[in-house]
Amino acid sequence: MILVYEYDERVLPLLEPFTADFVLRALVGGALVAVVCGVVGTWVVIRGMAFLGEALGHGMLPGVAVASVLGLPTLAGAAVSAVAMSVLIGWVQRRGRLSYDTSIGLLFVAMLSLGIIIVSHSRSFATDATVMLFGDILAITPADLWLLVGAAAITIAVAAGFHRRFVAAAFDQRIAATLHLRPHLAQVVLVGLVTLAVVSSYQAVGSLLVVGLLLAPAVAAAPWTSSIATRMALATAIGVLAVFAGLLASWHLGTAAGASIAAAAIALAALSGIGVRMVDVVRRAPLPQITALS
Repeated sequence: MILVYEYDERVLPLLEPFTADFVLRALVGGALVAVVCGVVGTWVVIRGMAFLGEALGHGMLPGVAVASVLGLPTLAGAAVSAVAMSVLIGWVQRRGRLSYDTSIGLLFVAMLSLGIIIVSHSRSFATDATVMLFGDILAITPADLWLLVGAAAITIAVAAGFHRRFVAAAFDQRIAATLHLRPHLAQVVLVGLVTLAVVSSYQAVGSLLVVGLLLAPAVAAAPWTSSIATRMALATAIGVLAVFAGLLASWHLGTAAGASIAAAAIALAALSGIGVRMVDVVRRAPLPQITALS
């Protein structure tokens, strides 16, 4: 006990939150979410699939609401609902002959409305709604961490295995089809990865803020990288930094952890944009002329 006390006395006040086990678990869980979102978010930005990510985030609400009312694991409900949402988007697009964004928009509103209707019948409406929309990263358990490890491993493995198909489908689907790279399959797999990212991030930042963690680190990394692999790595690092900064802000300022993490990610994206502009200004500035004295 004396050794522990002496060690705690040396801890910097700023890093004091991470001496608590539940905050440390939140940091590890958030870092794993950053890995998933860094890899998937890079493709979401490249393919312009931000609206899909947001729709899937809200599409989880009915499943989460049903699981909450019945006392079942909310993560399982989120997974079932998100998968159903992604399947319905494809079905409506094919059967209804609607555009991709129109199909997403219709189902987005329908699933969000259904989720709120179900939750409104719960006696703990306010608590349920808060957790669903903003997450509860400080409540992550060791079992949740193992699930996130599995999600990160699957994401990395699938992204690596389908990398060539993703690249070809992103830049020219006709060439991808000519090369027998099956761009339609690549699209389905990518939607599956987005679904996995949204569901695995649900516990950390909730359905409302998951898109920020999915997009902001990838946007922040884009100007500083020249390849997709390095963009994923930098986006992951920025995501981890956002989790770290968000948890610190939440502890010291008394703000919601999930919202603080998402806000930190957006702030880092803004700082990245400012940094790029400053570098451009410096590069374009004329070099000072040195006149030789005779």
